[in-house]
Amino acid sequence: MSARSFAARAVADGPATVAPPSFDGHGWLVVINLAMMTAAFVLATMMVVDLIRHVWRRRRTDRRSHPVTLWRLTILCFAVGIAVRSMGAAAVLWGWNPLQPGETATLLLLQRLLDPIALAAGLTGLALAYVSAPGMVWQLRRRPFPIDFWTALPLLKRPAIIVALSAIAAIGVVVTR
Repeated sequence: MSARSFAARAVADGPATVAPPSFDGHGWLVVINLAMMTAAFVLATMMVVDLIRHVWRRRRTDRRSHPVTLWRLTILCFAVGIAVRSMGAAAVLWGWNPLQPGETATLLLLQRLLDPIALAAGLTGLALAYVSAPGMVWQLRRRPFPIDFWTALPLLKRPAIIVALSAIAAIGVVVTR
């Protein structure tokens, strides 16, 4: 990225803030955004990897129109969208440095390049959900089954740890900048 790009000039000419000026000096807001974007990237990426592994393992037996396959693909699209969008935002917040406007501008451009990809993934997930909804509802009403969320609650331990570690890291970064 050229140090003469619009973004690089805006960063160089702007105030030497510890985060993008849009945070208006609110450190607590930077911490929340940094922690949540980092945690969202890590958790969504974990979900993407897990779903791809499931799809790959079941590729010989799952049919395209099967409800489980559609459910996995829909969730995969949403997870990809979240991972890509939060990756760009987290990269900008982690790498913000008004003393190196060229590098900061590169991260800003990367974020804007990733936004349409994230949006396309999310819209694909919405389209899959919309198109498959009538068949899914019919299938679930035909043979209803109870879902016990409470037995799966321990599965949220690892994601909670990731959120906590992201928050600690974000606090550390904002305090030490």
